[in-house]
Amino acid sequence: MKINLYDFDKTIYDGDSTRDFFFYELRRHPIILITLFETAFFGLLYLLRVVNKTKMKEHFYKFLRYIKNIDEEVISFWRNYEKKIKKFYRNKDHDHDIIISASPEFLLLPICNRLKVKDMMASRVDKLTGKTHGLNCHDVEKVRRLNEKYSDYVVMESYSDSLKSDKPILDLAKKAYLVKGEKLTKI
Repeated sequence: MKINLYDFDKTIYDGDSTRDFFFYELRRHPIILITLFETAFFGLLYLLRVVNKTKMKEHFYKFLRYIKNIDEEVISFWRNYEKKIKKFYRNKDHDHDIIISASPEFLLLPICNRLKVKDMMASRVDKLTGKTHGLNCHDVEKVRRLNEKYSDYVVMESYSDSLKSDKPILDLAKKAYLVKGEKLTKI
């Protein structure tokens, strides 16, 4: 099976979708401000290498507990933010595309369905509690998740905004591209 791999944030989406979703919800539900102290504290612990990225993000996602009708909120978010999907990606056929992202599955699933991508793998975050199931889907975890689901594949192309964090998925591809804005550079 021939596939193309894409990171999501800053690769096909212009920005960080999780951060955009947080600020979108903050405007709509200011109550989530009460989670910022804990988020900042665990962000500091992450920077000091006391906790891993998964644990830090899990504390960040606690803001989800204060959002009612999360599925409706995600749909509303994408109605406003779909325009941030980059043109180079919108203008392609997505039948062979697999998006692999550290963003939460519940956030990316509606836009991936709308774009009609073949498949999507992302961090498994409980949309009601913020609890992360498994590891944050980044770095080598992306390849592990791909191999967990597929065994017989050839990666034709791979796209990312970061040589550092996505080297494992870029190394799998016959052609790898670094994405900066709308510019694609073959690496």
